[in-house]
Amino acid sequence: MFKTIKNALKTPDVRKKILYTLLLIVLFRFGCFITVPGIDAIALSNLVDSATGNTLTGLINMISGGAFANLSIFAMSITPYITASIVIQLLAMVIPSLERAVKEGGEEGKEKVNKYTKILTLVLATIEAIGIYISYSVGNSQIFINPGAKTAIIMVVSLVTGTALLMWLGEQITKKGIGNGISMIIFIGIISSLPDAITSLYYRIMQGGVFSTTGLLVALAIIIGALLLVAGVVFVQQAERRVPVQYAKKVVGRKMYGGQSTHIPLKLAMAGVMPVIFASSFMTFPAMIIQIFKSNIANETGFLAGLYKFSIAISSSNVELRYTIISAIVYLLLIIGFTFFYTYATFNPSEVSNNIKKNGGFIPGIRAGKPTTDYLSSILSKLTWFGGFFLALIAIVPMLMKFTGLNIAFGGTSILIVVGVALETVQQLESQLVMRHYKGFLE
Repeated sequence: MFKTIKNALKTPDVRKKILYTLLLIVLFRFGCFITVPGIDAIALSNLVDSATGNTLTGLINMISGGAFANLSIFAMSITPYITASIVIQLLAMVIPSLERAVKEGGEEGKEKVNKYTKILTLVLATIEAIGIYISYSVGNSQIFINPGAKTAIIMVVSLVTGTALLMWLGEQITKKGIGNGISMIIFIGIISSLPDAITSLYYRIMQGGVFSTTGLLVALAIIIGALLLVAGVVFVQQAERRVPVQYAKKVVGRKMYGGQSTHIPLKLAMAGVMPVIFASSFMTFPAMIIQIFKSNIANETGFLAGLYKFSIAISSSNVELRYTIISAIVYLLLIIGFTFFYTYATFNPSEVSNNIKKNGGFIPGIRAGKPTTDYLSSILSKLTWFGGFFLALIAIVPMLMKFTGLNIAFGGTSILIVVGVALETVQQLESQLVMRHYKGFLE
């Protein structure tokens, strides 16, 4: 990885892309500390400090890099875009015209899907911004300098504009930077909390300014556990099943083509971290809606209060065990489901089988056509089951560990996203380096 980064910095074009990406990241971090107009920053700070931390803000604040707690212009982060992407993908299954736009690919198809996703993002961002204003205005009107309709409009417009700006920054990183713009923004938001995690480990060791052997052992256990999680994620993300493909020889004119052996690399976690991001957004959505109408729902009882606690259990440290267990089971099923959904949306066994057949290839021991499709589908299904269970276990184990009194600084969801995006970014750099030196390879 370090060698790849070193080579990338030596290549002028790639170096420019890296610097451009860093510039946009700096702009994103600056925006995280720009509070929306009409807010009393001191009153907001006192309100955040007095909060218990067992609400929905945990996961959203982590992804937004602290922007949600600061009520900055980037408070909603990129979550409306992620939710919109999920909705568009699901609608593509039932709307024929949208399905054709998704499947036909090409620039025209991508532009059409991106257009629909952006429109839906703005709609969802507006709804969420109104909900945030309502949740803060009920009982917390002291944080507004001049409460009223004008302040509400300014706040909603600022939050929606912030999300639109993040969407634009993500596109620019993808087009002119090193790629994976949306994932990069989430990645930066998560790792920005690393200093706080290190500080909490220090205070665990030095309890009240006095060295604690127990605290040291706990801190070491947390660090070792995090390292093992990272190693496991890297191993699974990089592992792949190579399906051999043999191409028959054929004569075209006076030249002979084919006769070579190659393979189809099928990764264990072909969907990457997207199922985790999708599942976490899906899980927290009910809490977001409930909080719009009931700002003090965490202290109430009843069906809505139970649904709220179930929804925030993936990011909360103070939710009852029963809600956490149910939430963990649903979270596991959602991750596995989204893993299958995203994998089959990006890899079509039938299409791959037809391409192999058209080019005169075959898998040794497997007939061309439907038998090849069934063979690839069987392998892909097994790999997806394993990858989905692995992603789900990594995500939910830290949720259950909090009841042992051992709260790790970074949850499994955070580690999956950070490691997954880091690996994808390195792969992007490697592919761009290969493109820049392809002429040299031919010579």
